[in-house]
Amino acid sequence: MQLNFKEIFTVFMVLFAVIDIIGSIPIIIDLRKKVGHIQSEKASLIAGVIMIIFLFLGKSILNLIGIDVSSFAVAGSFILFFIALEMILGITLYKQEETNPMTASVFPLAFPLIAGPGSLTTILSLRAEYDLKNIIIAIILNVIVIFIVLKTSAKIERFIGQNGINIIRKVFGVILLAIAVKLFAHNIKILFV
Repeated sequence: MQLNFKEIFTVFMVLFAVIDIIGSIPIIIDLRKKVGHIQSEKASLIAGVIMIIFLFLGKSILNLIGIDVSSFAVAGSFILFFIALEMILGITLYKQEETNPMTASVFPLAFPLIAGPGSLTTILSLRAEYDLKNIIIAIILNVIVIFIVLKTSAKIERFIGQNGINIIRKVFGVILLAIAVKLFAHNIKILFV
């Protein structure tokens, strides 16, 4: 069982762009101001567990309701497209609900900010194209990065600055837009063959 490091890196970068934990630093800091301490370990672990469970059960759930992975991947490419537009244009299409201080580490941080509709759709879309073990490793690597960013979010914001965060969001937005187009083109062919 050989690992494909190119696949791991590609999946890692796709998930990293979709989760956009660096771009979420302003949201994390705002949440920390509202509720006080955020449990970084708990939020990272829950997000990772949600993503890995969805990787294994997502396809079964889709089969249960009669949707194939390629159709879901095409739908997912539209979600990625809109997330990319949000990142590039600095607009908000998805509105967050108000936060309960007791559950801030789980909701909205672990879900839907980290393991949200975009990342879950992406995981299933990636499963249609990449090997399972490489996706799992990429998810674990992302969870480690998420934990580090959550622990050091205030320091990162001071170091990079608001302009730096905005530039990073836009760069990852363009990458994500290209990935959405590729995902759409690849899976739309499968549907019509």
